[in-house]
Amino acid sequence: MDDTDFQLGGDIRARRIVVAMSGGVDSSVVAALAARTGAETIGVTLQLYDHGEAVGRAGSCCAGRDIRDARAVCDRLGIAHYVFDHESAFRRDVVDKFADEYLAGRTPIPCVSCNTGPKFTDLLALARELGADCLATGHYVRRVDGQGGAELHRGADPARDQSYFLFATTQEQLDYLRFPLGGLPKARVREIAAELGLGVAAKPDSQDICFVPDGDYAGLVRKLRPDADTAGEIVDLSGRTLGRHRGLIHFTVGQRRGLEIGGTPEPLYVVRLEPESKRVVVGPRAALAVTAAALENVNWIGGNHTGPLTAKVRSMARPVPAQLNGGRLSFDSAEYGVAPGQAAVLYAGERVLGGGWIAATEAALQAA
Repeated sequence: MDDTDFQLGGDIRARRIVVAMSGGVDSSVVAALAARTGAETIGVTLQLYDHGEAVGRAGSCCAGRDIRDARAVCDRLGIAHYVFDHESAFRRDVVDKFADEYLAGRTPIPCVSCNTGPKFTDLLALARELGADCLATGHYVRRVDGQGGAELHRGADPARDQSYFLFATTQEQLDYLRFPLGGLPKARVREIAAELGLGVAAKPDSQDICFVPDGDYAGLVRKLRPDADTAGEIVDLSGRTLGRHRGLIHFTVGQRRGLEIGGTPEPLYVVRLEPESKRVVVGPRAALAVTAAALENVNWIGGNHTGPLTAKVRSMARPVPAQLNGGRLSFDSAEYGVAPGQAAVLYAGERVLGGGWIAATEAALQAA
């Protein structure tokens, strides 16, 4: 790995680099690579939501232990490290929004809200205040210099690609950001960390949302919004009552388990949630088929692209052929598990064109 990831154009290299440091192996290696260029390197960690300390579990990207790990890495590299308290803003813009989205019957993606808020907006502002030439992060995506400016591309390692979570990155942000790990597999990143003697080389990856490290989303929503456990009816597509539920926060579109409905001739899935009536609407798998989705707050970084595109409607879904007309995304073939609150991310091959938030869907059964 050379230092070309930190070039500012042509042969001009960054003189001062700010690195967003979470305390994990990825951002630690980025800091090491930045320091190796000879540029003044500054590690910055945002104190966001110290849930890891509260539950006594490591792995949360904003827990106290992770801040200590980031500082230890900076000490070893001989670079400065600063911690900025953004807990109030994170609570308002990410955690509270997460709870409210669940109450509204949508399936939130807090990692996107975090990237477009504290991690990029706030960190970019801090980096500029510190006089940095660029902000580097440990995301597994690639920044490619195209004819029309910087482009965002999928990471080279399909198993680690994080482009879905960065669709809301603006062109201005992309021009300033650097992603030096985008062309590497995770195994190589750990090797680099070990070669450099970084104490986080074998640190496990976080598997959960950082502020819900135990995976109990419903429990967190219940704590933040005590009325979240309002019970209601489970009904079929015709409105016939099949049972009762103990709160919409326990369900997402496409869910099959946990319905506790017996005696039905075929498996039933959650088709939609109706927050006004507190009803969970269920139906056969065919009822999950969607032909189109209405997108809101669309972000476009695809330049003048007008050709074919594909859309990814869940982080682990495969991109499928689709058409975008204004805010309406239509799928060439029916897509399953498309949920309001999730994101639809648009691609042209490996390039991220942008995306938007799914506000509503058009069911194939209704279109037939």
